[in-house]
Amino acid sequence: MEPATVPAQVAADVVATPMRTASKRPRDLRLDFFRGLALWFIFLDHVPDNVVSWLTVRNYGFSDATEIFVFISGYAAVIAYGGVLAERGTVVAVARVVRRVWQLYVAHLLLFLAFTVQIAWVSLRTGRQAYLESMNLLGLVDDPARTLIETALLKFRPVNLDVLPLYIVVLASFAAALPLVRRWPWRVLAVSALLYYLARRLGWNFPGYPEGKNWYFDPFTWQLVFYIGAAFAVDGRMGERLRPCAKFLAPAAIAYLLFALLVALSWEFRALAFVVPDWLGRLIYPIDKTTLDPLRLAHFLALAYVVQLAVPADARFLSWRIVRPLRRCGEHSLLVFCIGTFLSFTAHVVLSEVGGSVSAQVAVSAIGIALLAATAGIAGWHKKLQRT
Repeated sequence: MEPATVPAQVAADVVATPMRTASKRPRDLRLDFFRGLALWFIFLDHVPDNVVSWLTVRNYGFSDATEIFVFISGYAAVIAYGGVLAERGTVVAVARVVRRVWQLYVAHLLLFLAFTVQIAWVSLRTGRQAYLESMNLLGLVDDPARTLIETALLKFRPVNLDVLPLYIVVLASFAAALPLVRRWPWRVLAVSALLYYLARRLGWNFPGYPEGKNWYFDPFTWQLVFYIGAAFAVDGRMGERLRPCAKFLAPAAIAYLLFALLVALSWEFRALAFVVPDWLGRLIYPIDKTTLDPLRLAHFLALAYVVQLAVPADARFLSWRIVRPLRRCGEHSLLVFCIGTFLSFTAHVVLSEVGGSVSAQVAVSAIGIALLAATAGIAGWHKKLQRT
């Protein structure tokens, strides 16, 4: 996951008030709740062969927690910086966005350092070079100087460190686009959609390292999810506008989600192979994640639409004490993402060394989630101390 970023929280914001009053609107708890849920899902999905990952959305459709996280990031960016733009002007707002981009870049480099040291230490202790190979770190051993340079340029990334670079690039573009998004959200979204189309059509992507590799998340295509969230946040009335169409849109969205569910389950259970006959497979495969296949995008939008219908902004469960740890994780998303990446490899090592029984998978998953919640709780406590 690439930080700073992060299934349903994304949809929740479509019914908020317009961005002109962004600085005065009450905090939408759905954002924190679903962003925190996306972070938990990302952690569970990053633990290899983890039975608990069946609780995440990845196994039940074409999209996963990444779309949720990026969408919410775009929505939240407008709320966070749109108010600054309205109150203090373009220069201050853009400066705030640039500062955040720098923070994300530094966080990515620190995470890379901690992550690689962790993997190298485990490899030395266990005598298993396979850990370095599985996490895409052999290049650091073969040519450390070149690899470190490419890391600083965001071209080289170990496994599971792809989300932050994506978010860094997209948020950097938002620094220039913020005034335009605020004034003409749908025109900016149209340009974003055109860029998505051209990137998929012409094969645009950022170069990676080693030579011949590209970014796992293509910024030219994934930026569309971010700007959909941003446009919805500026408009603030999408739920109201779509309500008259609910009698048609809701059944269509649910039908598509069920179709995606059957297709996704057919990948895991041979008994469902009939769901995807050869002609249909030739038509829809591959459902590419790197370039954000239209089927993935449509699945996420359908999921977001259904969720915003099912979870209103004033849903009581959002304020329950039991979900507070989840919301806190959403509030401190960068920190939780970084810790989750570190813990996912720790869980991988534990399961490899002690045996990957179901009970062990459940145990490391539960402990990891508890540590993420504790991290967010400590961060919230520290933030309160700074205010007093």
